[in-house]
Parts: sequence; C-alpha cells; structure tokens
Amino acid sequence: MAGSSLRTATKIKSPAALRRALAGKSAVVFTNGCFDILHPGHVEYLEEARRQGRHLVVALNSDASVKRLKGTDRPVNTLVDRMRVMAGLQCVDFVTSFEEDTPLELIQLLGSRIRVLVKGGDWKPEQIVGSKEVLSWGGKVKSLKFVHGKSTTGILKKIQSL
Repeated sequence: MAGSSLRTATKIKSPAALRRALAGKSAVVFTNGCFDILHPGHVEYLEEARRQGRHLVVALNSDASVKRLKGTDRPVNTLVDRMRVMAGLQCVDFVTSFEEDTPLELIQLLGSRIRVLVKGGDWKPEQIVGSKEVLSWGGKVKSLKFVHGKSTTGILKKIQSL
C-alpha cells in the first residue's frame, strides 16, 4: 500500500515542476476542471481522455476558483483532497492546479508539450479555453462524449433532498 501512496504523490506537480516533467514526453493530453466530487461520468471521461495520447495531465481549479465559478458552497472537497483522489486514478499521469478561472496561463506555460486538449461534450472545440494556442502549435482539440445523468450538481441535489 505504501508504494501506491508514493506513486500517487509523484503524480502531483506544481505548474513549473509539471513543465519540467513533460520535457521530452510525446502525445501529452491535457484537460481541466473542478472535479469536486468524482463520479462515474468523470472516470469514463478521464479514461477516454487518456486514450487520446500517452500521458494525461489533469489541471484542477483552485478552491477560490471553484468558489467563483460554482458558488460559495463549493468546492465540497478541498484542492488537496481533489488532487489526491485524481492522482489515485490509473489513467491520470500528472495532476496540477491553477488559481485563475481558466487554465489559459497554464496551457501557455506548458506550451507545445500539449498535443491534445480535451473537454467534455458540453463544450464545442472552438469554445475550449486554449484551443487557439494548442492548434497554433500543431496540436488537436477534442470535445469528448458527455455522460448524461452523471454530474456533481445532480449528486449534490440528491443529497440535499434526503
């Protein structure tokens, strides 16, 4: 068990450390989100994202960013906890975070290391933050299938109705 904890911890990187870790890596896939309460829709999406390349990077919104985007009662789980859970997924190679409301600065920092930028099916490729940048350095932008009926908002509503 201790070995898996160590492996999980090595997946979590600051943006600068992530940039260094990705040097020389090919087929890097990047996605981002709050991932506040991990559910089957997230797992299916992340597994599909990983199939788009060799290395999957997941960037999480900071707690302050989630509050600005989702409301003062969010996030349910802290950034530290969300990063730990995300790093525990086999399909995820690296986890990082960003303070801003969008990952644009992080995408620019990582630059052409990102070969595929993905978001869920509720986003059109041209609406995905960073799409212009990734396309400009020869990468791809994809909108993956949306898993209907699986959402953090739905889970929270169900809990509140109990």
